[in-house]
Amino acid sequence: MNAEQPELKVKRVSTRKRPRERLRSHLTPARKKGTGRDKGILNGLMADQNPTEYCSDNEDLFGDYDSILGDSSLMATLDCVEQIARKQDLQQAVDSKPVDQPQRGFTELRSLKNTCLQRPSDDHLTDSILDVFKDESFEDLPAAPQLDLDKDVLENLKTTEILQEHKTSTPLRNKERTSEDRTKMGDKNTTEGQTFAGFSKARRSMTDHLKRAMLSNAGAPSTVSRTKVLKEAVVSKEINVAMQAMETVSTVTTDLGPFFGLPTKVKELIYKLRGINDLYDWQKTCLNLDCVRGRRNLIYSLPTSGGKTLVAEILILKELLCRKKDCLFILPYISLVQEKVRGLAGFGLELDFMVEEYAGSKGRFPPVKRRNKNSLYIATIEKGHSLVNSLIENGRLENLGLVVVDELHMLGDGSRGAIIEMTLAKVLYMSKQTQIIGMSATLGNIKDIQKFLRAENYTNDFRPVQLSEYVKLSHTIYEVAPKEEDCFKFSRLLNFKYSSSMQKMDPDHIIALVTEVIPAYSCLVFCPTQKNCENVAGMICKYLKEEFLVLKEKEKGVLLRELRASGNGMVCPVLRKVIPYGLAYHHSGLTSAERRLVEDAYSSGVLCMLACTSTLAAGINLPARRVILRSPYMAADFLRRSQYKQMVGRAGRAGIDTMGESILIIQDKDTTMAKKLVSAPMETCYSNLTHNDGKGVLSLILSIIGLNASNFCMTTTLEQVKDVMSGTLLCVQEEHLCVERSLSDRVQDSLVFLQEKNLITVSQCSQGDTLKITTLGRATYKSSVDLTHCDMLYKDLSKGLESLMLNSHLHLLYLVTPYDMIAQCKPDWMAFFRQFTLLSASEQKMSAAVGVPESFVARKAAGQTVKKSVNMASVRRLYLALVLYTLLKETNLWSVAERFQLSRGFIQTLLSSSSAFCACVLHFTEEFEEFWPFKSLLAELTRRLSYCVTAELVPLMEVAGVLEYRAKQLYNAGYKTLAHLANADPNILSNNVENLNKKQANMIVASAKMLLNDKASALQEEVDELLMLPLDLPMA
Repeated sequence: MNAEQPELKVKRVSTRKRPRERLRSHLTPARKKGTGRDKGILNGLMADQNPTEYCSDNEDLFGDYDSILGDSSLMATLDCVEQIARKQDLQQAVDSKPVDQPQRGFTELRSLKNTCLQRPSDDHLTDSILDVFKDESFEDLPAAPQLDLDKDVLENLKTTEILQEHKTSTPLRNKERTSEDRTKMGDKNTTEGQTFAGFSKARRSMTDHLKRAMLSNAGAPSTVSRTKVLKEAVVSKEINVAMQAMETVSTVTTDLGPFFGLPTKVKELIYKLRGINDLYDWQKTCLNLDCVRGRRNLIYSLPTSGGKTLVAEILILKELLCRKKDCLFILPYISLVQEKVRGLAGFGLELDFMVEEYAGSKGRFPPVKRRNKNSLYIATIEKGHSLVNSLIENGRLENLGLVVVDELHMLGDGSRGAIIEMTLAKVLYMSKQTQIIGMSATLGNIKDIQKFLRAENYTNDFRPVQLSEYVKLSHTIYEVAPKEEDCFKFSRLLNFKYSSSMQKMDPDHIIALVTEVIPAYSCLVFCPTQKNCENVAGMICKYLKEEFLVLKEKEKGVLLRELRASGNGMVCPVLRKVIPYGLAYHHSGLTSAERRLVEDAYSSGVLCMLACTSTLAAGINLPARRVILRSPYMAADFLRRSQYKQMVGRAGRAGIDTMGESILIIQDKDTTMAKKLVSAPMETCYSNLTHNDGKGVLSLILSIIGLNASNFCMTTTLEQVKDVMSGTLLCVQEEHLCVERSLSDRVQDSLVFLQEKNLITVSQCSQGDTLKITTLGRATYKSSVDLTHCDMLYKDLSKGLESLMLNSHLHLLYLVTPYDMIAQCKPDWMAFFRQFTLLSASEQKMSAAVGVPESFVARKAAGQTVKKSVNMASVRRLYLALVLYTLLKETNLWSVAERFQLSRGFIQTLLSSSSAFCACVLHFTEEFEEFWPFKSLLAELTRRLSYCVTAELVPLMEVAGVLEYRAKQLYNAGYKTLAHLANADPNILSNNVENLNKKQANMIVASAKMLLNDKASALQEEVDELLMLPLDLPMA
C-alpha cells in the first residue's frame, strides 16, 4: 500500500460506557497489545497518513462495554479500502471482464476461551476486503478478545487473491453444514446483493462481515464434553423459565412453571406418589381463583371425598417452593397428622423442604430456624396453637407464609374449637402476609366465618361418585328427597326371609342389608357405642356362608398373625372370630397398632365390612360402597346434621365404585327428627371462646399479654386487648353470644379473674391500665396448661420438690398424670391393693405423702367404710400413675389392661395423653428457677412415655408411622438405627420384613430420610450459630 492511504490512530479509552449520543464502534476493549508479527502487517498501509477520527455508525454490539477505539477506528480504514475495491468492481463490471479465480483462502474469526458470551469456532468469511492487505504488514493492529486473528490464517492471507465478485457468502454458523446448506445460503445472499443487470452480485460490507462473524462466533458450538453440554442446556432452560417468570411475576408470588405456578416435576410427583394423573375441574377452578392468585384468605367447602386436601397441598407446595416461606397444616387428630407426615415426606425429599411432625409429645419449641430450607409443620390443633405462640414470641411469624386448617367446622367444637379460633385470631392480628386457607365438608354460617377470617368463599357440590341417601323404616326403604313434601320417597320393600330366631336377634335387618353388598363390595356400619360395634360384627358373622372363609384366606391369616405380634401374642377374641369372614370392628378401644392394621386391611380389600363408631368418619378416609347408620343416635345424643353428613359422605369410593349409597335405620318414634336431620341446613358454627365459663377468652387474653412482654409487639393496655378481641369470631357473633354481658364486659371480667389467679398484674399509668404477665402466667400460656389446673400444678410440683423420690419413676409419673383423665377413672380396689403391696417402702412412703395411705386402699379393697376424709382426685391420679408405672416396666399393654381391669384402648389413650402432658409440664418448669431439677428428668420421661418400648427400639419408633410391632420386625431384620432405615433400599426392605408391601416400605424409608435430614439440619444450624461472628462484637 502507498502512503496516500489514511493512517490509523489507536487510542485506549476508559471501559466506562460513553453517553449514547456519541458514536460507537463494534469492538470491545482490548486486553493486550498485538504481537510484533501482527503489527508488521499494517505498518506500510498507515505510515504517512495523518490521524483521522472515525467511529462506527451503528449501535455498540456489546452494550455495557465501550469500544476499543477512541477518535480513530480500524473500521474507518477498512471502509476506505472497501470503497476503492468497490470502484474497481464497478469498472470491471462495466468492461464485462470478470476475473475467475478459485477461492484459496479464508478469514477465521475466533473469540478467546475466557469470554463467557462466545465460543471458539471455525466460521468462514469469504470474498473479504481483507484480501487487499496481502503482502502488507499489520504493525498497528490492536489485539482484542473479540478479534483474535489466527497466525496460520494470516499466513494464508498473504497469498490469497481477489475472489470472483459474484460469489458472495456469509460466515457459517455451523462448520458442519452440508454443501447443500451452503449453496442455499449463498443463493439467498446473492439475491439480496443485486445492483444492476451488468453487475449481478454486490460485495458485502466489511462491517457487516465482522458483525456477522462475531455474532456467529458467539453462537458457534465448541468441542466440549456431552455432560457439559447437557448441564448448560439445563441451566439455559432454567434461565429461560426464570426470565418468563419475571415477565409474568405478580407483586406477591413467583411463577415457577406450568402446573398452577409450580414446576412440571410437582405434577409428576403427584402421579408417582399418589397415582393422580389429572385434577378435577373444580380443583382447577379453585386453584385459578383470583383470591388464590392474589394470596388472599380462602374458605372452600365440598362434600367428603371431593379432593379438598389435594388443593391445599398444591397451595402449600407453591408457598414452599415459590415464595420460600414456611407453612402450617393443622389437622384434628394425631393419626391424621402421622398419616400426612408419611404422605408428604416423599415430596419433601424430592423438592427439598422439611416435613416436621407436631403431635403428642413431638415438636420443637421454637422450631429450628433454617437458612437453606423451608419447613412444613404438620400439627394437631393444640400443637399448632403452641407453635404459633412460639413463632410470635421469637419474632418469626412473618416467615410463616400459609396456615391451612382442615375440618374448619370444628371452630364450633367445644374447647378444641376455641383453640382454633385463638390460633387464627393471633395470626390475623400479628401477620398481614400470612395467608389462611380453611376447608371443610360441612359449613353452616359461612358468612360469619368469612368475616372472621376476612376470606373469600368457594363452594361446590362435586362428588367423584354419586351418592344416594335412603332411610329404612320397618320393612320399607325410602329415598331421601328433601324437595318432596314428606321428605321421604318410597323406594322398595325388603323381602328377606328371616327365621324367628334370626328376626329376634336382628330386628333391623342389618345382616340382610350388609350381605346385599359384601363380599363383592365394601360396607361400613356405624354403631352408637363401642360395645354395639363388637356385637354387630359378631352377629353378622354367625349367619354368613362358609364361602366367606375361603375368600382371601391367606391374607386374613397374615392379618391375624400381625395382630398377634402387635399384642405380644394376644389377639382380641372378637377379632379372632370375625376376621376369617372378612369382618372387623373399629373404635377407640383398639390400640394404635390394631387400628392401623384393621384400616390397612380394609383399604386393601382383605376386610369387606367394618362396624365402627362416628370417630372413623372424622378420621382417616375409609370409604365404602354402602354406609349403614345403625341408629340416629351416638350414645344417648341424637345425631347432628354435620355428623350425619360426615358419615354418609364415606359412601362411594372414587376410582373403584360407580355409585355410593347410605341407609339410615330409624324407628317410628324418630321419624320427625330424622326428617329434620336429612333435610335441615348445616348447624350454625358458633364461637367457643365463652365455652366452659369463658376459658377460651381467659387463655387468649393471657397469651396476648404474655407474648407482648416477650416480643414487644402485642398488646399491653386494656384498649389493645380489646382491639385483639375485636378480631375474633366471638366479636363477629357478639349479638348472639354476648346477650347478657357485652364482649367488653367479658374482657374486663376476665382481667379481674386473671389478676386474682396471680397470672397477671394491673398497674395504673397516665395512658391507662398497664397489663403485665407474672411468671406463673408466662409458664401457663407457654406450656399450654389449662388455666384451671395451673395453680394446682405449681403446688404439686413445689410439694413434690420437697421430697422428690428418684429411685423409681412413680413420683414423676404421678406429677405428669393428666388432670383431665382423673374423672374417667374408676379404680378396681382389689387390683389397686395388689399393686400397692408390690411397691417398695420408699414408694409407699411417697404414696402417703401425696395423700393416699396404705390403710385407705386396704379398707376400700375390703369393702369397709373409710371415716377419714381423703382427696379422691389424688387417689384416682395415683391409680393411673400405677398403671403407667407398670406399663413402663413391662411394656406389655395387654397384660397391664387385664391386671387393672381397664380396656387396652383406654390405656393407650392414657399413655399418649401423659406423654403430651409431660411435655407441657417440662415447658412449665422451664419458667421457674426453683424447678431446675425437673428439666432433665422430665425430658427423658417424655421420651419414655412417647414410645413405651425397650431402649433399642426407640430410634425406629421415632419414624412416622412405625409402631412397636413394626419396629421389632425392622430390628430383627437388621435395621437397628435411623441411619439403617434412611439408607435402606425399599425393595430389599420389603423382602426382608414380613408382611411389608412396597408402598409401605417406600413411605418408611422416605419418613426415615426426612427425620434424619431434620436432625442433621438442626445440628448444622446449631454449629453455624456457634461459629457465627457476633454482630455486637466490640471493635478497636
